[in-house]
Amino acid sequence: MNGVPPSGPNVPPSGANGTDGGRNGRERFLADAAARGLDVQLVERLAARSLEEAAAILGISPADIVKSLVVKHKDGSFLFALIPGDRQISWPKLRSLVGVNKLSLPAADVALEATGYERGTITPLGSTTAWPVYADRTIAGKRISMGAGQHGYSAFVDADALVSALGAVLADISEPN
Repeated sequence: MNGVPPSGPNVPPSGANGTDGGRNGRERFLADAAARGLDVQLVERLAARSLEEAAAILGISPADIVKSLVVKHKDGSFLFALIPGDRQISWPKLRSLVGVNKLSLPAADVALEATGYERGTITPLGSTTAWPVYADRTIAGKRISMGAGQHGYSAFVDADALVSALGAVLADISEPN
């Protein structure tokens, strides 16, 4: 890449909202996606109080929104688990895959420190640290929506391209809610 931030119809201009408001997170997200050659469509949307509300605003099923969950190892390191909105982490499956006996979801402030993103905006793309990524196999072959680094924005991306660009492990790591 040439180091120039992406621009175009799907990229809101810098400073469009008059304050940072998480814009640096959105810009990190877009820059990382561009550096990986990943085609993402950024959509500005109304604020949502839940995943189900976000899905309704976007006109998609909750299953098509992928949660980027920050998971903490006992040793203090982290990983990302990409889980469809209608499913939850299967802790036994994820622990077995990672080869550990203890994993947990950290507090919001710990997730922010680990990724540079607030809850509701978290994504592996543009994370301040490139933690390993594990994606649930049910996202394969789909166009998904995910956090884009800033509240009020969602990104649409081809899940297979995302998994490939991130070097993610695609595996059975979830169960129905």
